[in-house]
Amino acid sequence: MNILRCSFTRQVGRVPARTSYACTRSYAAAAPERERNEERAERPKPIPDSPSFYTTRAAYYDQVMHLEKAIGRSESFLRQHHLLPLPAFAKASLPPLQPVWKDQQEMALEFKAKMTTTRYRRVTKLLNQLIDFERIANTGGCPELADKLRGILEMYESSKKEAFLARGKRKPVVLDEYGRSYTLGKRKTSSARVWMIPVQPPDAELLVEQALRLPDAPPITFPVTTSTILVNNLPLNQFFPLPADRERVTRPFKVAGVLGKYNVFAIVRGGGTTGQSSALAHGIAKGIVAHDPELETMFRRAKLTWRDPRMVERKKTGLAKARKRYTWVKR
Repeated sequence: MNILRCSFTRQVGRVPARTSYACTRSYAAAAPERERNEERAERPKPIPDSPSFYTTRAAYYDQVMHLEKAIGRSESFLRQHHLLPLPAFAKASLPPLQPVWKDQQEMALEFKAKMTTTRYRRVTKLLNQLIDFERIANTGGCPELADKLRGILEMYESSKKEAFLARGKRKPVVLDEYGRSYTLGKRKTSSARVWMIPVQPPDAELLVEQALRLPDAPPITFPVTTSTILVNNLPLNQFFPLPADRERVTRPFKVAGVLGKYNVFAIVRGGGTTGQSSALAHGIAKGIVAHDPELETMFRRAKLTWRDPRMVERKKTGLAKARKRYTWVKR
């Protein structure tokens, strides 16, 4: 059996190898790599000016990067001058600022992109950080940094800033040539026009004579000046017979401690006695502040110069009054 296997292997080994024939088909020669590189080098692409050129909102991201860079440089400058970080009491003592930024529509025109709420909040957050740094720079004696930050912040402030800040402020009451003040008070549907003038003090010459008079000389009588409150040409006790209404009218004088110091003439219209007395008290409080501005803070805390916005609730259809219902009868 082994002899057969050996002969078989010899026969297999004698099989001639197949000869390989060269391919006679011709192919087009490929272009050299150098020529292709030269063709590509002939068309250079321009380098974009902005690193966010290939984003969908290049202007928006450029502005955000500009604000972040300004925040970083300002923070490092303030840290070098030992103005950051500030303790809580120092930060609370900084002068208050009320920023009025552009709204979303104006910001969209500024950034040349759609301004969503998220993007608008991100921008305003950066601007608030910058205005905090401006407050610190002004207080800490760094005018150059404050001027640069002010130039950046003015680009994003609304054009209606002055009107917005003056919206909550009252116009100052101007005294006329006789020292009278004119104010207007309101409550419910009542209104009161109030004129106030200080009570004239005694003549100075009489005071000098009283001081220099002889011991045996008769005393000099001074004219007693009493303050009067006329409401529609009637005294206060006649126009308001109820003590609660009169107390409401004289309360501003008692709070300020100037009872009997001013003469008041008022014209009231509309509403009832409660509304008219409250409107008169409102006008008197504003007049006292006009004569003595130092009392404004105290009157504001006492809510005397505050216009009470409460009104009578309207009657509803199907009800007896604003909320009262008719008696329900089963049969």
